[in-house]
Amino acid sequence: MAERYDVAVVGGGHNGLVAAAYLAKNGLRTVVLERRPIVGGAAVSEQPFGPDFTLTSLSYVVSWLPPTLVRDLDLVRHGYHVYPQGPYFAPRTDGRYLQLPDDKSARREQIAKFSAKDADAIERWDAWLDGLGQILGPLMTEVPPHLGSHRPADLARQAWLLRRLTGIDGRKAVDLTRLLTESAADLIEDHFESDAMRGVLSVSSVIGSWAGPRTPGTAYVIAHHHIGDLGDGRIGAWGFPRGGMGGVTQAIAAAARGFGVDIRTDAEVARIDTRSGAVTGVTLADGTQLAVDTVITTAHPQISFLRLLDRHELPEDFVADIERYKSRSGTVKVNVALDRLPTFTSHPAYDPQVHGGTIVLAESLDEVERSFQEAAAGSPSTLPFADICIPSAFDPTLAPEGKHVMSMFTQWVPHTWNAEPHREELDAYADRLFARMEAVAPGFTDSVLHRQVLGPYDIEHEYGLVGGNIFHGELTMGQMFHARPAAGYADLRTPIHGLYQAGSATHGGGGVTGVPGRNVVRQVLADRRAVRRRAALRLPARTGGR
Repeated sequence: MAERYDVAVVGGGHNGLVAAAYLAKNGLRTVVLERRPIVGGAAVSEQPFGPDFTLTSLSYVVSWLPPTLVRDLDLVRHGYHVYPQGPYFAPRTDGRYLQLPDDKSARREQIAKFSAKDADAIERWDAWLDGLGQILGPLMTEVPPHLGSHRPADLARQAWLLRRLTGIDGRKAVDLTRLLTESAADLIEDHFESDAMRGVLSVSSVIGSWAGPRTPGTAYVIAHHHIGDLGDGRIGAWGFPRGGMGGVTQAIAAAARGFGVDIRTDAEVARIDTRSGAVTGVTLADGTQLAVDTVITTAHPQISFLRLLDRHELPEDFVADIERYKSRSGTVKVNVALDRLPTFTSHPAYDPQVHGGTIVLAESLDEVERSFQEAAAGSPSTLPFADICIPSAFDPTLAPEGKHVMSMFTQWVPHTWNAEPHREELDAYADRLFARMEAVAPGFTDSVLHRQVLGPYDIEHEYGLVGGNIFHGELTMGQMFHARPAAGYADLRTPIHGLYQAGSATHGGGGVTGVPGRNVVRQVLADRRAVRRRAALRLPARTGGR
């Protein structure tokens, strides 16, 4: 006899854990099934160099996790704590540097070293992005309406969206259009003239993207990284979780267990079982069968719908959308253990605003664009850009006293490298990255005790991010909002009755947000209430996903 649960969650990443915690809190017997030996997904802390150093393997900062979610699950009681991240610091090979502190007068002074015009422009830029963030932010936390549907519930959601948009004046409408369609380069170059500012801002437009800053649509990615709130009202704020990113997911897992969730690791799902268009259970790789009538999958949609299900049970147009869903990436994550903090030419002494901030290696927008074009033509970047953090500058739990861990998020290598490991080429790539760091922080290479180089192959095959894409799918307008991940199914439901989706490939994903995990619970509970109402009225049960 198969063991019975009310709900099975496929994948123990942050969204799966959030969904499970909320479901159990609402009284449903819930099991989480995680393929790897630990939960966390891409938000995980690991120790590849031994017990002395704890690294955040992939995701490395937190911003979007809603304060309401933190309170609902009482995450602080379970160890959740965030150290606010310091400002951008961009060292240059000529010995100069650009820093963007929170203090407005200090920031103006920093930018004015490169351009008085740019110093005047920065406040207008921030105000412009903040204004658009006030519009986009609430939309990111809501379930998108099913556009084109005439069902009463869908019409109500469409009316909600229309009410949200009626408050936008003509100027804001044009600004939103520009943000959603223009290249980051067009937007940035309209505001700033110095290579220093253009270089730093261009990095935010391409993080995790298979696109250069001159690619149309990359302007939106700037806003996607700008929207966020640590809970103290600072929009766009980022921070380091205590214990690394695994500190986030372990806190959620602890909360879930406290509500009664059964979390199983080394529990790979081989098949989502269905009959007559409805879920009946799941079968694990070891043959174990669980009987459930509700399954939430947080895996990449091409895994969920093309591997765990028989595609012949799905509508042809839905399958076509999933097959076309793009998850290209040229990301390389380099994790490093250091015997000391780097000493920058411009900052020979320790500075918490430098070592505790985001260190950006990108001297111009055109340099970042050239790096992408090289990868697009089939070669790894000769001068990769990097977004660097040293979380141990705040968090003493990550490394022994006096030693440190460094996270280097870099791009690009060819997106086709997800098919093979490319170890030698990745080592050469990392050597070029270290040489770039050495040029602004002499002695850096000698301070390296260990390094881990994760390319697209590792990110896909070890962590389940198809293509090595950190967002479970590219953040382009054709794959956002009502189109993420397929037409008509952005509401977290699927064509199979009882099967829901809640990974980062759904709306609200693309970052450690927990929003899809929280929102899918609303849909599950609403549908269960509808089933009970129909049973009470003795109406026939619906078939199919809706």
